[in-house]
Amino acid sequence: MAKLKTHKALRKRLHITGRHKLLRRQAGQDHFNARDTGKKTKNKRRDVTLSNTHRKAVQKLIPYR
Repeated sequence: MAKLKTHKALRKRLHITGRHKLLRRQAGQDHFNARDTGKKTKNKRRDVTLSNTHRKAVQKLIPYR
């Protein structure tokens, strides 16, 4: 059986830590940030854990972690 290919674009967007935890960057941090509150701007700097609903789809796209 042939090897499965890794989806490279998704691989670059996720950070995989120990215990199979998937981290992604918070969306919407490019521009129009001046009108956001300080709390919202601060939270955009942090990584967010990927939800469990997307975990199955990600495992198909990144088979060898």
